[in-house]
Amino acid sequence: MIDIESFPDPDLDTPAPASPAEQTAVLAGGCFWCTEAVFKALDGVTQVTSGYTGDSAETADYRTVCSGGTDHAEAIEVRFDPARISFGQLLKIFFSIAHDPTQLDRQGPDTGRQYRSAIFYADEEQRRIAEAYIEQLETSGVFDAPIVTTLEPLEAFYGAEAEHQDYAARNPWQPYVAYNATPKVKKLRRHYADRLAKDGE
Repeated sequence: MIDIESFPDPDLDTPAPASPAEQTAVLAGGCFWCTEAVFKALDGVTQVTSGYTGDSAETADYRTVCSGGTDHAEAIEVRFDPARISFGQLLKIFFSIAHDPTQLDRQGPDTGRQYRSAIFYADEEQRRIAEAYIEQLETSGVFDAPIVTTLEPLEAFYGAEAEHQDYAARNPWQPYVAYNATPKVKKLRRHYADRLAKDGE
């Protein structure tokens, strides 16, 4: 189990811009119901969309992706205000709360390449920050096993079907959500209370 209290901030990050424009991060860390629930609670995050990335538009649907026969990952598109939260700080939440980056092609009960840990970088700056942070985390020894998160260029992001959007919030008593998503949100509130949106109750 990692020590979240001593989890390091990224040494390399972007400073808050003087005139910020909304930015986007695309992250894959297992079932998108769980990762969406974590990032929606953060101050500075304006929108989170569950979806698919890594393969074609023709295969970007839940049934096909879950079959494991595509190169898609279940992912989330995080739109954020860089004056309030940086890309590096999003990565800190991604690695410390949202998923286990040492699990190869799986998260918890879900197995398959569609559940891989990946950062789909939009530009060279995102790639550079993500690569440096992974190296920093490896050097710090915060994890007991190697990080297997891949860095993949973002080609396209396809929003998932409507029933998958905001799923955890709409289905809090669903057993999968209660066992897998809710504990992550509780951990976020406990360790990163200063980063919660004001309505993140």
